Amino acid sequence: MKKKGVLLINLGSPDSPKTSDVRRYLREFLMDARVLDAPYPIRFAVVHGAILPFRPKQSAEAYHKVWLPEGSPLIVTSRLVHRELQGRVKVPVELAMRYQNPSIESALKSLIAQGVEDLLLISMFPHYAMSSHETAVVRVQELAGKLAPGMTITVTPPYYKEPDYIGALVASAADHLARGYDHLLFSYHGLPERHLRKSDTTGRHCLQVANCCEVPSPAHDTCYKAQCLQTTKAFVARAGIPAGKWSVAFQSRLGRDPWLKPYTDFELPRLAGEGVKRMLVMCPAFVTDCLETLEEIGMRGREEFLAAGGREFELIPCLNTQPLWLAFLEKLVVAFNRQPAPAPAAAKR
Repeated sequence: MKKKGVLLINLGSPDSPKTSDVRRYLREFLMDARVLDAPYPIRFAVVHGAILPFRPKQSAEAYHKVWLPEGSPLIVTSRLVHRELQGRVKVPVELAMRYQNPSIESALKSLIAQGVEDLLLISMFPHYAMSSHETAVVRVQELAGKLAPGMTITVTPPYYKEPDYIGALVASAADHLARGYDHLLFSYHGLPERHLRKSDTTGRHCLQVANCCEVPSPAHDTCYKAQCLQTTKAFVARAGIPAGKWSVAFQSRLGRDPWLKPYTDFELPRLAGEGVKRMLVMCPAFVTDCLETLEEIGMRGREEFLAAGGREFELIPCLNTQPLWLAFLEKLVVAFNRQPAPAPAAAKR
């Protein structure tokens, strides 16, 4: 029997809110060909010529607003989840970030030192995207292939519509919904439209067929937008959200290329202008609160909504350490631990 182990992986965060650390993080993040998907010379020129001279200082100021005494909110909460999960299961569990620290390499080396040969990789991205789930999985496979060629890796597929994940989301929002609201906005992280086309396994469905997210297709297995909409529909049905009291938008766009619409920073003032006074926002694409939820939505989004005539704005926290979310992660590990180890397979690219 091969010894089993678990690796939790999230996106990452700078080591500190200092501009130098933010620059280092952004360089690694944006030079990933699955994030900024341009040929290397173009990517290098854009990142080093147009982004890194300016954006690190702006981002550092934003990070300072949300930084905790213990560190980055994303890292601090992820460590709590890691610790809680390790206390619930009998196999070794490690935590890694796709970019920066704790690194994938250090996590794999720790698992290898503990004798792990059969790994469960749990991506902390509920939805498939080449710039999140895919890049994290591929990088783990690449490094594991170098550090432990005989290790087998089982990847947890996107769980955007899993009943336990939806149940955890609904439970996390229950108290906020019970206090009353005029509108609930689901704000998902945005993607360039070209990413959807590149991830379309059929090559002819995403953004090419009318109402493409509503028309059944194998493309939905790797379509971020379709999966976000399925999460929303499942949540709305389970929580009993009335028609007309919710909508979907996409945040965090970068650059001038078309991104998924509507844009959150356009929708918040628009809804306020149409008479919405009590706004609830939740961000189901993130399982852990981070800069994009706490500062972009919780601070800037709030200011935009109130300035446009809204009266109350409330950000529903991410799943973080929500009990049903932790129970879902535990369930994944327990099911994996009961399965026999698969035969080694070549890493997929």
